[in-house]
Amino acid sequence: MNYRNIIGLVLVCWALMFSCVQPPSYPITPVIEYLGVNKLAVLQEPLGLDTLEIYFSFTDGDGDLSLEDSTDVFLFDSRIPGFTQQYKIPTIPEEGTSNGISGEITIRIKNVNGGICCIENEFPCFGIPLNPVENFSYEIQIRDRAGNLSNRISTETIQVICQ
Repeated sequence: MNYRNIIGLVLVCWALMFSCVQPPSYPITPVIEYLGVNKLAVLQEPLGLDTLEIYFSFTDGDGDLSLEDSTDVFLFDSRIPGFTQQYKIPTIPEEGTSNGISGEITIRIKNVNGGICCIENEFPCFGIPLNPVENFSYEIQIRDRAGNLSNRISTETIQVICQ
C-alpha cells in the first residue's frame, strides 16, 4: 500500500466514524412542548357533540413514562383553581435504552359527561349558564414513573359556546 492509499483509508475511516448520528441525550425529568389544538371554540354538550384535541410533544431521558395503574397527564382548567382533569398515557414499554424517548401525545376531550362545559356559580355543567360564551385555557403537565413532574405548558384561549 502506498502513502496516498493509507491517507485515503484513514480519511475514509475518520469520516465514517464522525458521520454516525449520535442519539440525543434528554434530561430524566420529562419535558413537554405545546404543539396546538384542533379548534379554538367548542360546543357545550346540550348544543351538540364536539371534541377538543390538544397536541404536545414530550422527551424523557430515562424512558419511564406511563404508570401502570395511575394517571400521568394533568390538565388544569383556568376557570376552576385547584381542579384537575387526569388522563393516562398508554403503557410505553421500557426498551433498556439510556437515550430516553420522545414522541407526541394527543388528548381528546369530548363535551359529554362533564368533559367540556360551562361554569355556573363555580360548578361545571350545572344549570343554565349566564354567559353565552366562556373563555378558558388549559395548563398541562405529565409525570413519569419516578414521580418527576414535567414543566407546565398552556393552550391558547379556548371558547366554550354555552348557549
